[in-house]
Amino acid sequence: MSETSSLLFSLEAGVATIRFNRPQVFNSVNKEVALALQQRLRECQQNPEVRAVLLTGTGKAFCAGQDLAEITGPDSPEVAEIVEQLYNPIVELIRALDKPVVAAVNGVAAGAGANLALACDIVVARESASFIQAFSKIGLIPDSAGTYFLPRLIGLQRATALMMTGDKVSAPEAVQIGMIYKTFADDQFDTEVDALTRKLAAMPTKGLAYTKQLLNGTFANTLTQQLRAEADYQLRAGSTADYKEGVSAFMEKRQPTFTGQ
Repeated sequence: MSETSSLLFSLEAGVATIRFNRPQVFNSVNKEVALALQQRLRECQQNPEVRAVLLTGTGKAFCAGQDLAEITGPDSPEVAEIVEQLYNPIVELIRALDKPVVAAVNGVAAGAGANLALACDIVVARESASFIQAFSKIGLIPDSAGTYFLPRLIGLQRATALMMTGDKVSAPEAVQIGMIYKTFADDQFDTEVDALTRKLAAMPTKGLAYTKQLLNGTFANTLTQQLRAEADYQLRAGSTADYKEGVSAFMEKRQPTFTGQ
């Protein structure tokens, strides 16, 4: 386990866990946290021992978004500057990571905290967790790619209403409307998240990376363009060691051992 006062990091069984650790302020993000998170995501990309990434929080909150104390002083940076330098790089790093990134929402996810979760590949939550687009309550617009991902997940009408009203969405409702993948009972949350991330880490992660890259481009492509992209990536996937191992294991009726190669 490696840690700072505000962000915890560990690597076990191929799963890199990055944990917001400012429970006294509901894991709100300041410059220190944002830059540390950027660095950890870069390390996860470069480290071949990392096969899946888990983003979660300590205490009652996943992440309450920007720490307003950092942007309300006389010498505070402009909000737009913070978004450009701190949050946008995090979103881009998550989407570029060629390993699955799971957001395990252990409590409230608000503002940029909600949108950082939605930028991940798979989002699961405690049944007691909730999501809120809190920006309108202080006169700001949703950032951290919220206006990109949320309409794609739940449709324009629902996304507009949630962003304008700032209404809270419970985790079960978030599953129902397609915002997140699944909820787990609070007392089973840690066990279920561990099982999910370990499962992903044991899978053919090169193929998962290709799937992620295809999904990154799907809404910008025509059908013909997407079919061509699928053919290209299938050619790449078919040349991996994991594909050969998967086929061999199937033919030999045994469990495959994937290496991400």
